[in-house]
Amino acid sequence: MAKPAPALAATGDVALTTLPGVGPAVAEKLAARGLLTLQDLWLHLPRQYEDRTRITPIRQLQPGVVAQVEGRVEAVERGFRYRPVLRVAIGDDSRATLVLRFFHFRSQQVNQFRVGARVRAYGTPRPGQLGLEIVHPSYRVLGDGEDGELGDALDPVYPAVEGIGPVALRRLVAQALDRLPEGDALELLPDDLLHLRGLPSLREALLTLHRPPREADVAALLAGTHPAQRRLAMEELLAHHLSLRRQRIALQAHAAPALDDDGGRVRALLDALPFALTAAQRRVFDEIRADLAKASPMLRLVQGDVGSGKTVVAAMAALLAIGSGRQAALMAPTELLAEQHLASLRGWLEPLGVRVAWLAGKVAGRARSAVLADAASGAAQLVVGTHALMQEGVVFRDLALAIVDEQHRFGVHQRLALRDKGAADGIVPHQLVMTATPIPRTLAMAAYADLDVSAIDELPPGRTPVQTVVLGAGRRPELIERIRAACAEGRQAYWVCTIIDESDEVVAQAAQTTWEQLTASLPELRVGFVHGRMKAGDKQATMLAFKAGEVDLLVATTVIEVGVDVPNASLMIIENAERLGLSQLHQLRGRVGRGRQASSCVLLYQPPLSQMAKQRLETMRSTSDGFVIAEKDLELRGPGELLGTRQTGLADFRIADLARDADLLPEVHDIGDVLMRDAPDIADRLVDRWIGGAARYAAA
Repeated sequence: MAKPAPALAATGDVALTTLPGVGPAVAEKLAARGLLTLQDLWLHLPRQYEDRTRITPIRQLQPGVVAQVEGRVEAVERGFRYRPVLRVAIGDDSRATLVLRFFHFRSQQVNQFRVGARVRAYGTPRPGQLGLEIVHPSYRVLGDGEDGELGDALDPVYPAVEGIGPVALRRLVAQALDRLPEGDALELLPDDLLHLRGLPSLREALLTLHRPPREADVAALLAGTHPAQRRLAMEELLAHHLSLRRQRIALQAHAAPALDDDGGRVRALLDALPFALTAAQRRVFDEIRADLAKASPMLRLVQGDVGSGKTVVAAMAALLAIGSGRQAALMAPTELLAEQHLASLRGWLEPLGVRVAWLAGKVAGRARSAVLADAASGAAQLVVGTHALMQEGVVFRDLALAIVDEQHRFGVHQRLALRDKGAADGIVPHQLVMTATPIPRTLAMAAYADLDVSAIDELPPGRTPVQTVVLGAGRRPELIERIRAACAEGRQAYWVCTIIDESDEVVAQAAQTTWEQLTASLPELRVGFVHGRMKAGDKQATMLAFKAGEVDLLVATTVIEVGVDVPNASLMIIENAERLGLSQLHQLRGRVGRGRQASSCVLLYQPPLSQMAKQRLETMRSTSDGFVIAEKDLELRGPGELLGTRQTGLADFRIADLARDADLLPEVHDIGDVLMRDAPDIADRLVDRWIGGAARYAAA
C-alpha cells in the first residue's frame, strides 16, 4: 500500500470569523452547532438537494414528485373562513393550471401576485379541491424583462443552524468552499486505495456533494450511495475505528492484577450445577480465563441471547478474582435484574464459601453500613448491585474484576466510575461487560474496536422454541379464551402493553384499561399488574408473586423486558407490537420459552401497518435467532437503538451509515492496521479531522 499523502493543510483549521459577514454574534450561532473552522463547514453536508435546473410543464406534474414550474397568474383568492388562506392559480403553455396555497402570508406578498405576473415556484404537488396544488412553495416573481436563468447545479439544502437563515448558510458554505486547497493538500488516504475503489479525492468529493452538477445521480445522492459520499464515509469510519483503537492502546498502557487461581472453585461449581455448560459457554469462559491471567486489563464484551447462560460465565470469572484473594463486583441497571443475579450467584457461590453482598438504593441504615464495611475490608468477596455501587461512599479493599450487565443501559461515566473503584497506582480492574442484545457483526466491528467480543451463540438444551404468531387487534376475544385455557392447565401468561394510561394521541390499548378489562373478563384468574411508575417495592412484590405462581396472568408494560425468570410462563401477548423495535420485541419474547413446555408469543397489531412495521413483525415471526434479528434491526433503525449511550457520537456519524456502508468495514480495519503501524501521525490527523478534541473515554 502506498504511503498516504501529506497531512491536512492548515487552511482547514482557520476560524470562521475570517469569512466575510461572520462577526461574534454569527460565530456564536455557528459554534452552538459545532461549526468553528472552515473544515467544519466543508463537512457540513447537505441533507437533500433541490433540482432547479429545469422547468416542468404543469401538465406533466406528478403528485408527490418535487418539481419547479413557471407560469402566469390567472387568479388570486384570499379567504378567512376558518383561517387566513391565499390561493394563487398559475397556468403555462401546457394549458394546465396549478394552485399555490399559502396559510402564512403578508399583504406585501398578496400584492406581488397580480394577474398576468410571471411566477417560478418550487415544491411538492399534491391533489387539491381544484386539481394539483403546492402548499407553501418557495417562489420568485419574475420581472417583465427578466429571463430567469436556470441553475447549472442542484441546490443544496443544509441542516439548519438556529438563528441563521438557509440562504445565509448556503452563502457561508460557498465562501468556505472557495478556500478549499488545490491539489492533494487535503488528502490523507493512500492514492492506490482511492484508485482501486474508483473513489474521488477528498476535494472532488466535497465539491461534488456541495455543488452537484445538473446531471448528477440524485437518487444515489439521496440514498447516500454516490461515490463522493462513499469516499467520505470510508474516511469517517476509519477515523472512528482509529479513535477506538487508540483508546484500547491507552487502556493497555495500564497494568492489571493477573487472576489465575480459582482455588478449585470453578471445578466445584461445575460439578454442583444441575446442568452442563454448552460448548459456547465453555469457549467464552476459556477466552475470559486467558484474558484474566494476563497482567494487562481485560476489556471483553460477552453477548448472548436471553437465557444463553451469561450469568454462570460471569460467576466463573468472579471465582478467578476471588481465588486470587481479590474482589469482584457485578452491576445491573435495575433492582429487579440485579436481585435475579444475586439469587443465582448466592445459590451457586455461597456453598463454595464465597461471601456475596447486596447493595442497592433501598439498602439503608445499618444494613448499608454493614455492606460498605464488608466491601472496604474485603470480607465481601463479590458485591452485586445497581448504580448504588458507583456512589462516593462505596470503597473496595481490592476490586480486580468489574462486571457490568446490560452495558448499553449505562452511560460512559457510569462504567468508568465502577472501574475507578479499583484503580490505584497505575493498576486498573479487568472489565467484563455483558449484553442480551445481540450486536450485529458489522456494528461490533465499528463500535467495539476497543473491546474483545465473545458470543454465547448457543442456547442450553431443553429450551423449547417459542412459536410466534402475528394477529390483528380484532382477534383479542380469541386470545382471552386462549389465556383462560392455558391457565386452567396450570400455566401462566403475560399480557404486555406499550403505554400505561389512555391517550387521545396514541391509538394504543392502555395497560390500566387492559388490566381492568382482563380482570373483568377472567374472574376466575388472579390477574396482576406491573408498570414502570410503580414503587420499586410494589413492582418487585408483584413480579415475585408471579414467579411463585400466586398470579396467573401478569399485565405489564415493557418494564418486564429485563425481568425475573418464570419457567412456568408459556404464553405472551404483546399488544400494539408494531410500536416496538425488533430488539425490544425479541427481549420481551425471551421471557417465555424458559421451561420445557411449548410456548407461544402473539404479536397483536393495530392496522394499518407501515412498511417498516410489517418487516419487523415478519422478521419476528420467521426467526428466533437474536443475531439475525439484530442485523435486521440495524438495517431498519440504525445503530442508535442497539448501542444506547455507549459511545458518544457513534450513532451520529455525519456521513457514514453502519448498515449501508457495512461492506467498507473490513477494508477500514486493514487500512487502520497499516496506519497504526506505518503512519501514526496520519492516523492522529484523521481522528482530529472527524472527531476533533472532543473527550473520548478510554476503555469505557
